[in-house]
Amino acid sequence: MPAIAFRTAIRDALDDELAADERVILFGEDVAVAGGVFATTTGLYDKYGPERVFDTPISELALAGAAFGSAVHGLRPVIEIMFGDFLTLAMDSLVNQSTKYWFLTQEQISVPLVIRSVVGAGGRFGAIHSQMPASWFMGVPGLKIVAPSTPADASALLKAAIRDDNPVLFFEHKRLYGLEGEVNGAAGRLGEAVVVREGRDITLVTAMKSVHDGLEAADELQAEGMSVEVIDLRTLRPLDLDTVVASVRKTNRIVVVEEGPLTGGWAGEVLASVVEHALGDLDDAWRIATPDTPIPYSPPLEDAFLPGPGRIAREIRARAR
Repeated sequence: MPAIAFRTAIRDALDDELAADERVILFGEDVAVAGGVFATTTGLYDKYGPERVFDTPISELALAGAAFGSAVHGLRPVIEIMFGDFLTLAMDSLVNQSTKYWFLTQEQISVPLVIRSVVGAGGRFGAIHSQMPASWFMGVPGLKIVAPSTPADASALLKAAIRDDNPVLFFEHKRLYGLEGEVNGAAGRLGEAVVVREGRDITLVTAMKSVHDGLEAADELQAEGMSVEVIDLRTLRPLDLDTVVASVRKTNRIVVVEEGPLTGGWAGEVLASVVEHALGDLDDAWRIATPDTPIPYSPPLEDAFLPGPGRIAREIRARAR
């Protein structure tokens, strides 16, 4: 299989799903004629036409409302909200309508919609174009949250999200778009983590760009005789706790790395869930996250702000010996 870029994997998955199911539609800001500001929808407008791939005004609330309305009337909309920071503008349609409708209709009408959104820092986009909004939605019943780290998972999980009958938030980290890898084109399964590196001394749990940072830190620590097991969650909600617990039972230590604020983050949910499942004899358990401050624009400050491989290795080295 040839290696393709993360952004190409997204584009190809959208192409496949649009071709396979005429109910799938794609809309958002600049996704049609321009092909997406991150080049993830190039050529889809020309191939499928303006009735299935179309541009919209700059209104995230209108986008989410249109997605909800079209989903409950039998379509399978995929919308793009350009930056995850602006998901706040879509909160009402997503949180109060889309995720509740199946319940309110006594399980008669599902809401199969996908919201794709670009997230993450490191691209010098500043405080309001660089956030990681996953924790804003972790407590919303009925919502699934997908966070791929590789082109293969981007393709497989996007297909799974589009085929799912529930609202799905699909996060694409902007620093992964150029990452290349092999893609087989098959659909994946939501809610399944994967052990991307076997280890015996400590379990490192993370997602998206931080998976690659964790692997780099594990390489550094391996040279010092420390064996780190790295788990890529892939889906933040539902959480594959079984895979995490199985690893922690082996290593007896866990660190969760989250690119997001320490307070209220999904890393705390992972730790709480592990402890809750009768793992009270852990040698150590802690979180590595960003400070509770806005994301700086200055490149040196932004680099220091992020939980990169150097910090991951330093903290594990200090605490696990």
